[in-house]
Amino acid sequence: MSNLNLKVLSGEGPDVREGASEVASAGTRPSGEFVRGRGIRLIREDGTAFLDAASGTFNVPLGYDHPEVTDAVMEQLRRMAHASSSLMAGQAKQVLSELLAHAPAHLTAGWMRDITGSTANECAVQVAQKATGKTDILSLFLSHHGQTQFTTAISGNAFRRKGFPESVSPHSVKVPAPYCYRCFYKAKYPGCGMLCVERISDFVEYASSGSVACMLVEPVLGNGGNIVPPPGYFQALNKLCEEKGILLIADEVQTGMGRTGHLFASEALGFKPNIVTLAKGLGGIGIPVAAVLFEGALDVMESHEHSFTSGCNPLALTAASATLKAMTSGHLLATVRRNGIVLGELLNQLATKFPCIGDVRGLGYMWGLEIVRADGSPDVEKTLALIRVAGERHQLVLRGSRYSFGNVVKVRPPLIATQDDLEEIVARLSRALADVG
Repeated sequence: MSNLNLKVLSGEGPDVREGASEVASAGTRPSGEFVRGRGIRLIREDGTAFLDAASGTFNVPLGYDHPEVTDAVMEQLRRMAHASSSLMAGQAKQVLSELLAHAPAHLTAGWMRDITGSTANECAVQVAQKATGKTDILSLFLSHHGQTQFTTAISGNAFRRKGFPESVSPHSVKVPAPYCYRCFYKAKYPGCGMLCVERISDFVEYASSGSVACMLVEPVLGNGGNIVPPPGYFQALNKLCEEKGILLIADEVQTGMGRTGHLFASEALGFKPNIVTLAKGLGGIGIPVAAVLFEGALDVMESHEHSFTSGCNPLALTAASATLKAMTSGHLLATVRRNGIVLGELLNQLATKFPCIGDVRGLGYMWGLEIVRADGSPDVEKTLALIRVAGERHQLVLRGSRYSFGNVVKVRPPLIATQDDLEEIVARLSRALADVG
């Protein structure tokens, strides 16, 4: 591990001035705006380069200008930027086949008429409801499944529903998340009896309508605080849902396409969902595209039941195909798994130096730091200050949890980040932590 100790923990590292020639012809824009992305860096008009440790909105896993994806999209743009979904059925079927070839073997069908994770999750619920004839949806406290009124209603944060009428809410039941650091049941793993699964039966019995179609689960709860469920959680959840006839949906909008070092985090974590949703990372360099994969028996939707103007447009399909090829043709995912261990070690070293870090959790290139006060309570104010200082003083782009209502700093660099990049990210984070005290 190169320069792993003093460089990172002392906060030493090079100044950040590069890329001025890249933006000389960008035109007149506010000096604070980013005008160019190169690799894992965002560059302002004055040439100042920022390390992006958030992968955009977690949707640029291959960086901002990956040559294979960029060239493919540009070539497609020159040929044809748009055609309606009914005219793109052949290409959509081909890209879907490519995805299914790398998916868990029990997923044999799918849907490619979405460009966002929000509507992909809506589609997954529609599939489950139509296939089962049931209505209700289970989801987790702290979950995030999208920005539409429907997906906001089924997500596990009340502040995001504030001010919207109850009439738009679906039949949604929220249950405690597998959040071991702050267990809802005040229990301790592994002697907890997996209450976060066991008690779901009570919610079904007493809080639902008695007609539960599906349960949505993020393999790692992303916006809720980068919460990684404990070993055995998904196996127990699979068993419970199978017993109750509830379809399991893995919302892999954030975890899918290599973020954890595996193309599908659900498969790596021993989770066997009936349906999987993908978006964000599927576009490689930020191109909007989404997909829903499911078991063959769930192929029940008619084309008119879920379709959008830009759904399965040629640019999106091209980006998805090129991204999949880039992620599976070399050693990228193996490198993410290996370097993800290094990133975890570096972040845990920070926790020994800064008492405000109460917990470090993650895998691959998907990590979170829980920022706490001396009494262990969440410190949202320091979290926001840390993110602001990291950007303003150290040219490091980070994001926080729960839309700035949470106390977790998320560290999720693009998958192309090298070990040296990871060390530099943590070095700058260390300096920002020292600044906020």
